[in-house]
Amino acid sequence: MVSPAWHPEQLIGSRVVLRRHTRANIAAFRRWYSDPEISRLTRYQDGPMRLDEIERFFAARVIGPDSLAMAIHVRQTDRLIGTCAFSQLDGDNGSTLFHITIGEKDAWGKGYGTEATTLMLEHAFLQLGLHRVGLSVFAFNERAIRAYQRTGFTIEGRSREAIWRDGRFWDELSMSVLESEWRALRRAQAASAESVPAESDDPGDPRPETAGSHGRPVR
Repeated sequence: MVSPAWHPEQLIGSRVVLRRHTRANIAAFRRWYSDPEISRLTRYQDGPMRLDEIERFFAARVIGPDSLAMAIHVRQTDRLIGTCAFSQLDGDNGSTLFHITIGEKDAWGKGYGTEATTLMLEHAFLQLGLHRVGLSVFAFNERAIRAYQRTGFTIEGRSREAIWRDGRFWDELSMSVLESEWRALRRAQAASAESVPAESDDPGDPRPETAGSHGRPVR
């Protein structure tokens, strides 16, 4: 049994590295969350966050002692491009909520968010021993929905016409992935990668199974 590490210093992928946020990252948060396009995808309220709201959010939810928020860096250049986090950890029922924002818009659509999500799910299921990871996403955010589905999330419900955007009401979708579903997806991806001929340029890079805690996660 591996002892759960709720606050990892970093999680390393092939294209991104996730690290604990530092206070210096507040400058990026001010820029990201004052952008109308990003606020449209991430906020229930209409319009960007005020600077004082960003400051409070950063202090409590990003670098606060009870948060698990990770900065997303491009591995090759170390550029900070976004943030991801778990919240509402329920140790009794083995569940948490996942959040992610790629704040640098020129990094959208390049797979960085997908790999960051994959790394966080590995941490949730292999190290924290969680059973379920859930999230919410607006129905018009089709790029995010496809990325979540690639990492194993499925749509499990919807709040009908819960958000007003672009002159109309939209549904808010609830998505989740269970540990058993996530492991089945990993096995399928590994089997697919093994079937690729050795001379192929397909990067594949399935992550091997590692020892993990399957007991009740820490609070």
